[in-house]
Amino acid sequence: MTPRKQTQAACRLLATLAGTAFAVGTALAQSPAIPPSLVTPDKVETRIGTLDFKDGAPSRETLDKVYDNLDFIHATSAFLNTLSGVSIHSARKGLLSVGVKDNEVIVFSQLMDAKSLFLTANADTVYAIGVLDLTKGPMVLEVPPKFLGTIDDYWFRWVIDLGLPGSDRGEGGKYLVLPPAYDGPLPDGGFAIARARTARVLWFGRMFLEDNDPKPAADAIRKYTRIYPYQAGGVGTPIAEFLAGKAKLGPVTPPPPTVFHDGSGKVMNTLPPNDFSYFESLNEVVQQEPATSLDPELMGPIAAIGIVKGKSFAPDARMKKIMTEAVALANATARSLFMNPRDPSWYHYPDSGWVNMLFESGYEFETPIPEITREGVKPFPPTGYRQLDARSAFFYGVTGITPAMAMRLPGIGSQYVWTMVDADKNYLDGGKTYKVTLPKGIPAGKFWSFTLYDTMTRSMLDTPQRYPRAGSQSYPSPAAEAGADGSTVVFFGPKQPGGVKRGNWIQTTPNKGFIAMLRLYSPLEPFFTQKWRPSEVELVK
Repeated sequence: MTPRKQTQAACRLLATLAGTAFAVGTALAQSPAIPPSLVTPDKVETRIGTLDFKDGAPSRETLDKVYDNLDFIHATSAFLNTLSGVSIHSARKGLLSVGVKDNEVIVFSQLMDAKSLFLTANADTVYAIGVLDLTKGPMVLEVPPKFLGTIDDYWFRWVIDLGLPGSDRGEGGKYLVLPPAYDGPLPDGGFAIARARTARVLWFGRMFLEDNDPKPAADAIRKYTRIYPYQAGGVGTPIAEFLAGKAKLGPVTPPPPTVFHDGSGKVMNTLPPNDFSYFESLNEVVQQEPATSLDPELMGPIAAIGIVKGKSFAPDARMKKIMTEAVALANATARSLFMNPRDPSWYHYPDSGWVNMLFESGYEFETPIPEITREGVKPFPPTGYRQLDARSAFFYGVTGITPAMAMRLPGIGSQYVWTMVDADKNYLDGGKTYKVTLPKGIPAGKFWSFTLYDTMTRSMLDTPQRYPRAGSQSYPSPAAEAGADGSTVVFFGPKQPGGVKRGNWIQTTPNKGFIAMLRLYSPLEPFFTQKWRPSEVELVK
């Protein structure tokens, strides 16, 4: 290339570079501003104080505030979303405190009274309760005829129903409970099979009095209830399966005797704590159960506060302070949800104080329970979301969960409504006298009852009456009597009102709030259609 051509090429290159630079500069000069919705201001005012940022970068003080708040949120979520697990763990610890080991049974042969702390238990039926330990393999639970019960896993998720709502339909039956990930041999028949996601499960149930006497029910529980390890190749394995090479053949041996304890009159605490020890109990559950026993999204906040399977739980002073504050607020939140629900759909009747959120949330706190029509069951479509407030409120005040608690099937199981307020929406005061009127034709195929509970413990109200109940049964207190018009009036108050029969009065304690729960055993259609409705709790004086 000649010198002249080289000069011309250089000029063209310089011109090109100059044009490019001009274009880039113009483009930069004309680039749009960052949209305001994407800008984090230098100062942000929040409920945790002023947060400082420099061109989006948080200051050291801001980082401290934000991370303290994040840890607080995780700790609060961990409490509100794991009440079920800590509740069942507390129930097991309560049983252990009176000598009831796993794979044993406690029977309340003279009914449960107000001395023990049990979430909204009753004094109407004979309870049987136990924990199955599945860590060594499948366990068999045999239940008696006329039993009404269920099995829940260690996060209080329903596993299977027993007895009347279960596959034996009240005839008595055998239930084989499998541990997580069990892939061993199964019987060909003779057992209802249930798979658990946890290494321990809680089973519980009740039987009804016969002629107002608890003894036949207690005797039947002791006679028919059996707990023992499953023997593969024994009962439930046909010889033909062995001959075909499909199963091993094992001996048929009598099960070991089941250990029974009498719970009546014993004092135990089965309630979850609401101080820092709550997280210590939660850690015990996490360490005991498989890492996959709880959904990862729910396990996330638990892990974020230092509770991780296989690791020690040792929060430092900063974290312990945050968690102590979080559990106080979370407890206050759960208590508020239970004591004074803001969701109108939780109330069973319009403009009423009578509550049961399960009709709206279902037993899985997701989809309302199905309608029962003359054409059959009419399910609601899945909502696709968990009703977290309903779940927190329920497990704060109630124990146990089963589809049988959330169904509109007349004549089966039992249904409850409860209230913490009177007709004027004031909390019930044990120093005052109230009355509730049950119109004629109380829709209970078997029997009905009222039970009063302590607002602090959500357990039966402890008074000189011992059994804070009234109802159609004449044990353990006289039966309530109807008036001339067929309606039944029940009074709540510190002293028995003049002219009121003993069976129509439940004693309260001055300076102590209470909760009133109405139970209908074998509820009938007028309850579900709301053609029959109890009055609100009315202040007498």
